Amino acid sequence: MTFVDFEVTPGGALRGGVPVPTDKSIAHRALILGALASGPSQLQGVAPLGATAVTRRALEALGVRFTEESPGQLRVQGVGLGGLRPPAAPIDCGGSGTSFRLLAGLLAAQRFASTLSADAYLSQRPMARVVAPLRRRGAVIEGRFHPSRAGELLPPLAIGPLPPGAALLECEESLPIPSAQVKSALLLSGLYADGNTYIREPVVSRDHTERMLRALGVPVQAVASMVELDVAQWNRRIPPFSIQIPGDLSSAAFLLVGALLLPGSELTLRQVGLNPTRRGFLEYLRDVGAPLAVEERGDQMGEPLGDLQLMYGGPLRHGSLGGETLVRAIDEVPAVCVLAARSEGVTEICDAAELRVKESDRLAAMARVLRAFGVRCEELPDGLRIEGQPEGPLQAAEVESGGDHRIAMAATLLALVADGPSRVQDVGCVGTSFPRFAGTLRALGVAVRAVERDSQ
Repeated sequence: MTFVDFEVTPGGALRGGVPVPTDKSIAHRALILGALASGPSQLQGVAPLGATAVTRRALEALGVRFTEESPGQLRVQGVGLGGLRPPAAPIDCGGSGTSFRLLAGLLAAQRFASTLSADAYLSQRPMARVVAPLRRRGAVIEGRFHPSRAGELLPPLAIGPLPPGAALLECEESLPIPSAQVKSALLLSGLYADGNTYIREPVVSRDHTERMLRALGVPVQAVASMVELDVAQWNRRIPPFSIQIPGDLSSAAFLLVGALLLPGSELTLRQVGLNPTRRGFLEYLRDVGAPLAVEERGDQMGEPLGDLQLMYGGPLRHGSLGGETLVRAIDEVPAVCVLAARSEGVTEICDAAELRVKESDRLAAMARVLRAFGVRCEELPDGLRIEGQPEGPLQAAEVESGGDHRIAMAATLLALVADGPSRVQDVGCVGTSFPRFAGTLRALGVAVRAVERDSQ
């Protein structure tokens, strides 16, 4: 077996203006709703690689046709709510947890059987949190029992069909942990249900599904952390649409942090999504003194976007990240850890137990990576305490990504401020969210090279 590693030579600076990969959270939803629309929709900026390609292939297996009309321009021939067809084989979601959970909600409402499978990493992620509420509204779903956690289910999932004459029921769920994926799965299943869908969260998780549904005329209302889908007020038709997918703030975060690490950096990132439920990372940067400018530039189907400008200004002060802000920055925690390693004082991250069931246990993985580069770090049950080392280089290291794209990118940034060349192993996972990460870093002025390695 052949693996891909990053070889990183420290130094350089990030200078220039680049777009970032389009927001895969929005792209997943645009692909699914385009497939359910009553005619052709136009999607600009859906990445041909990475996690969104998983959702596209899944929808193709369900009978939806896609046409590449020009580079980055995708035409989706919607089949309507009742037009999906039984897949000929299990649907492989690879390592995309968003694809897996959103498709589980969609497929739970169908009158045919289907199976969702996953790669080795995603197959270890718990799925009871999405399966249980879908079952409570009448879905037929079976999974693989967790070997040590009673009641927990793992992929693959065998879904449906609904019994003859049956339909999904009204549901009222209070989610114990904020989760945009679980919330979206319930809303997608609710498009087919006989009754309404009510969802309450402890705090508001990202709301891309709600915004897109409202823009398409679906009666979704949100008050604080309560969301309601009222199907009685709807004609069960999703109109065709056109959308330019904004850039991904989670991917932009790694470039912004790189610029804050390297003296002489000056960076502009264009057309980045600025959804309020995703802006926790930008608020963290403001709180620790980062010289960041945000210029808003309108919206796409209710999703605000804008340009980000930042230049190196010396070490930042320590910060803290937790509570409601942590929920709105959950994917950016590895990037925050990198910044904390080069900030003054001790940074504390808390309320992040959710990160223990991502593509990896991200708290344990980041603690391991930070220590490999010589950064003092205490792992907490729900977070990390990181002692900044703003002066002098870190120690060079060779670290494993653990198959997690955000851990791989975080380790690459730490290597840029080390005292010699470093290697980040098994970085093929970076393609999940930022397929051209190494090439973008090189274009901006630093030395990161992808090399193949044969397994021993």
